[in-house]
Amino acid sequence: MTATAKPLPTGGPAEPSLLRAAGWMAGWLVLMLLVPICGRALANDLDMIQVMFVRSVVGFLMMLPLVWMAGGLQAIRTRRLRLHAARNAIHYICQYGWLMAVMLIPLAQVVAIEFTMPIWTAILAVTMLGERMGRGRIAAVALGLIGVLVIVRPGVDTVSTGQWVALLTAVGFAFSVTMIKSLTRTESALSILFWMVVIQAVIGFIPALFVWRWPTPANGVWILLMAFSGTFSHYCMAAAMRHADAMVVIPMDFLRVPLTAVVGWMLYAEAVDVWFALGAGLILTGNVLNLRPQPVLKAGPADAARSPRPN
Repeated sequence: MTATAKPLPTGGPAEPSLLRAAGWMAGWLVLMLLVPICGRALANDLDMIQVMFVRSVVGFLMMLPLVWMAGGLQAIRTRRLRLHAARNAIHYICQYGWLMAVMLIPLAQVVAIEFTMPIWTAILAVTMLGERMGRGRIAAVALGLIGVLVIVRPGVDTVSTGQWVALLTAVGFAFSVTMIKSLTRTESALSILFWMVVIQAVIGFIPALFVWRWPTPANGVWILLMAFSGTFSHYCMAAAMRHADAMVVIPMDFLRVPLTAVVGWMLYAEAVDVWFALGAGLILTGNVLNLRPQPVLKAGPADAARSPRPN
């Protein structure tokens, strides 16, 4: 890799275009729907720890051309390796939990509960990054929590292991996203993605040895598809953000809930009920409120001492 390579073509601002943003988000949705399908296809033959390790290695190989196009080692140089490591340790555990939840409960439930992640992120941004929370975001948090309670209905039905795993995974992903927000103050998106696949491959290497089984050719195809989908779905999201504001792009992701319900129904005969629809609607409404610009509550005199600093 050499520093004389051409800059990565996705860097810098792009011409605003709702149509192009929608096109990239369509790619994001397709790829994100493929990930749980691949996970379920592999679950009968391979341990998810092995799948995650191979996915990280394949993702690393797929990343190399992008790193070269961005300028080589200079593009992924970092002084915050410890924060990268901590963030990816959490993310690794959460990915495993998410894949386990996909095996235990309907896909639509997993994705709906996953959408509480921005709610937990808003809470963590206050406690970890010193951000302020306006009344609108407080309402968003409340709606998200109520939505989860409607879906899992504790006291009416027994909360299943899969539902608990999905919820804890969403909280863990919120910690990961909060760390990413800190990293973006000094790191490029390419650097964050590169260190994600490298560190998670390192974390998963020894555990994968204990459960290793050589994949069949069919499993190899599913692993390649999962690695491609899991890695380049983030590229699609970043490209969409270049053509439209987050307030336009992120609500398009809400289509993942009904689309996942359709996929679960078509492929796995998974039914959804009115409680799921109501709970998912409350969670998504909370996300919409969380996206809107909010007037912050009045800051106290000690807030200047809480201004966030890069870790």
